[in-house]
Amino acid sequence: MIRSIPALRDLRQDQLGTAIVEFALIAPLFFLILLAFVDLAYRGYAIARVDGTLEQAVRMATVGDKTETQIDDFVRNRLTQFNPNATVNITKSNYYQFSNVAKSEKLITDSAPVGVWNTGDCYEDLNNNGKWDTVAGRDGMGGSDDIIFYKVDYTFKRVVPLAGLLGWSNNQTVSSNTVMRNQPYAVQSIPIQKCTSS
Repeated sequence: MIRSIPALRDLRQDQLGTAIVEFALIAPLFFLILLAFVDLAYRGYAIARVDGTLEQAVRMATVGDKTETQIDDFVRNRLTQFNPNATVNITKSNYYQFSNVAKSEKLITDSAPVGVWNTGDCYEDLNNNGKWDTVAGRDGMGGSDDIIFYKVDYTFKRVVPLAGLLGWSNNQTVSSNTVMRNQPYAVQSIPIQKCTSS
């Protein structure tokens, strides 16, 4: 019969180091979750910042007393104050009416096949470029009573240095857009109807 060695028996019952071992096992996962939470919180704040800035910019735009450059500069300045290393990309277009947003120019006469432009079809040339376009928007902020589509893409580096370990890109992009009508401070320009072979 083999007797147990008293030192081994005492070691088996000693629990002084268990808390340290358990912490060493759990700590990496805890810190990973904490860093992911910080990253998501920062992204949430960035979304709120972009949305708020965009809302203010479009309000300024619809009144008509600011130039496009002034409004774009306002957006860039507000967002780069938040993060000086961020990239701000602005896309803006305008439409004659809400129903035209992100749609093709309206066909007035439509020969077969129906729903697509064919040689000789008449259409509203909203951007006045002499050809039928699948996207009806004109560049810029437009004029009185026009519909503004304003989009901001805000790209910045992640605040979490371990993004690569989580399989994330080191950069992330927050996008926001809105559609509003300009104030009726003048007469709205009417789209030109054209029937061409181009």
